[in-house]
Amino acid sequence: MTATDTLPNPADLHTLDDWLAYCERLHPVGIDMGLERVGAVWARTGVVLGTPLGQEDAGREAPVVFTVAGTNGKGSTCAMLEGILMSSGFRVGVYGSPHLVRFEERCRIQGELVTAEQLVPHFAAIEAARGDTPLTYFEFTTLAIMRLLASAGLDAVILEVGLGGRLDAVNIIDTDCAIITSIDLDHMEWLGPDREAIGREKAGIMRAGRPAVVSDPQAPQSVVDHAAEIGADLWLFGRDHNYAGDRQQWSWGGRSKRFNGMAYPALRGANQLLNASGVLAALEAMRPRLPVSAQAVRTGLATVELPGRFQIIPGQPTLILDVAHNPHAVATLAVNLDQMGFFPRTHAVWGAMADKDAAGMVAKLRPLVDAWHVCDLPTPRAATAAQLAQVITDEVAARPLATAPKATVNTHPDPMSALKAALAAADPADRIVVFGSFYTVGGVLHEGLPKLNAPHLKAGGDGA
Repeated sequence: MTATDTLPNPADLHTLDDWLAYCERLHPVGIDMGLERVGAVWARTGVVLGTPLGQEDAGREAPVVFTVAGTNGKGSTCAMLEGILMSSGFRVGVYGSPHLVRFEERCRIQGELVTAEQLVPHFAAIEAARGDTPLTYFEFTTLAIMRLLASAGLDAVILEVGLGGRLDAVNIIDTDCAIITSIDLDHMEWLGPDREAIGREKAGIMRAGRPAVVSDPQAPQSVVDHAAEIGADLWLFGRDHNYAGDRQQWSWGGRSKRFNGMAYPALRGANQLLNASGVLAALEAMRPRLPVSAQAVRTGLATVELPGRFQIIPGQPTLILDVAHNPHAVATLAVNLDQMGFFPRTHAVWGAMADKDAAGMVAKLRPLVDAWHVCDLPTPRAATAAQLAQVITDEVAARPLATAPKATVNTHPDPMSALKAALAAADPADRIVVFGSFYTVGGVLHEGLPKLNAPHLKAGGDGA
């Protein structure tokens, strides 16, 4: 959008859809990193969320703010933290992005999605405070949700970073406890060319004198150095918190607390213990303000849910949904798939953004995939199905693998079409994995959770 004179009058915006369409047209670019504009608008709202630095002893009751950054594992970390705190009786709000199907998924209060009607007044308030300041869609919607959270009478607020950390809109809030999950190569055009540069950006959520928990077992030196420079209380995996486990149970140890003989988190996947370890370290660090019991930890981890994170939907064939959208996350997905047991064939439904390392994703999953169903996605940022198909063809030609199946490749106009084609080709004992983007997983969830019954099963009675 180049001219703002075609924008509707904000007084005529009455629904959440109205406001979201308005936000999409306010700024000429989708990403405009920096805190000056968004911070100025937030200040004009007069709303305070959390405890600003230097005001810890002001006596004002404020929710404890956790800010979560990282390349992968942010959503799972937020969900586990939310579940344990709620099991302890605390009132909890969570902000995360992006969403799978509906915008309202970006905010939960007490485990429930907020409603469009709850959000609308906060969009209007941000518009009133904005004046002539241009805000991106992400910045505007983030401010509206944070204003809602500030007004909800919460004990704890969990803020998930959208991109990076240092210049992300949520970083206008002084976090009480920073959590940094795994760090890998993603969004390099914005965050830098290597893990050290990316780690430095994510470390920007840390605050002087406050806990900063790192879940990554190989934290970039830039993260350690930044914590030392500003005087953050750094909790490193392997030094300040750690876990051990066998096939039946796992245990965790922090600086002064231990939890033994715990059941595995309800979120599946080998990587979830790293995320859980960071969560428990953050809760130990904030124990004076948010004490949680061992039973609350067990209950919270046992009942946590988060769609699209190695989500296994039983059926015939089995369906796996995973928003893995970079090689690091897809490598974890491949490990998790490999640990599922035997399936005669694996069918992949894949759609991805054009700025992602598509070849890197293919390389990680190729040894497991017998049939690729690649699809277009409903955003200009996405690679086309034809482009993704070419990536697979090029990867196979460049790196022949004797251990990889001779996979077929088909293109489709959208994720649901790709899923239906995979289902038509699958036997009841097979599995279908949908991955590559929030848009890909969201595209098969628009009409609810798919219930798969292979055509072969329907025609053959018992599927024998």
